[in-house]
Amino acid sequence: MERRFTRAATGTHGDEAAPPGSCAQDIHWAGERRSAIGVAFLLFTALFAMDAGFGGLDMARGVIWTGLAGLVFVIVHPTRVCVGPGLLSTRGLLMTDTVRTDSLASVRWSDGVAQRLVLRDTEGSRVEIDPTVLIRNPAMWGRLDADTRTSIQRGTLVHGTTALHELAQRIDRETAQTVFKVSGLQ
Repeated sequence: MERRFTRAATGTHGDEAAPPGSCAQDIHWAGERRSAIGVAFLLFTALFAMDAGFGGLDMARGVIWTGLAGLVFVIVHPTRVCVGPGLLSTRGLLMTDTVRTDSLASVRWSDGVAQRLVLRDTEGSRVEIDPTVLIRNPAMWGRLDADTRTSIQRGTLVHGTTALHELAQRIDRETAQTVFKVSGLQ
């Protein structure tokens, strides 16, 4: 019996966007998630204990402290990034965004306090990622770099080669600094 694998449509919002075994994922994501849980739990515990210690704890205040801890968790929860052959997907708490990396139309840096790399494909799908995820995960950067080269060769990537060159230089700098630190030359 023959087995067929089909690629999910671009912009899908779900787990079928990229097969789990075929994508490079952020190796630090689990630790960041544990940290987010720990921060939210610590805040909840501190507020709950302080309120109980002062004798002002009641049901309404307990609900407020629980809601505040939940809000902190939602804010600091890391986005899971997965780079597979031809696809890059990000999964947050509520939704998943996927972009075709072998047919990118633009790559740019977003304006704002937190630096983000914005990828848009020819079908209009859009993904924002933190560039440090690519810097600390060479497998992810390797797959993304190969697919962006495919986009350049096909002529679909019209805007953003400068942003990609800046990111590549930054990754090379970080890698060189890491090598120097490990070897004791710095």
